[in-house]
Amino acid sequence: MNVIARDATAASIVVDYDKCIAEKGCRICIDVCPTDILVLDESDGKIRMAYDECWYCLPCEHDCPTKAIRVDIPYLLR
Repeated sequence: MNVIARDATAASIVVDYDKCIAEKGCRICIDVCPTDILVLDESDGKIRMAYDECWYCLPCEHDCPTKAIRVDIPYLLR
C-alpha cells in the first residue's frame, strides 16, 4: 500500500518551495529518482512526493541545482 505524502513533517523528502525552480522547467529530481515518487504539482508548479517509498539514495538531493531538496533519513537507517 502506498502512503500519500501530504504533510511535510511526515515525508522523507522535504522540498524548500522558495528555492524550487520546477515552475521554470527544472525536472532534475524527477529524472534522477529511481522510484518515481517525485511529481510536479500542477496547482503550484513545484515538486512534491506522490507517495512515500523513498530509498534514501540521495540523487535528488545531490543533483538539485538550487539545493531545494532535503532527504530526511530516519535515525535507524543512518
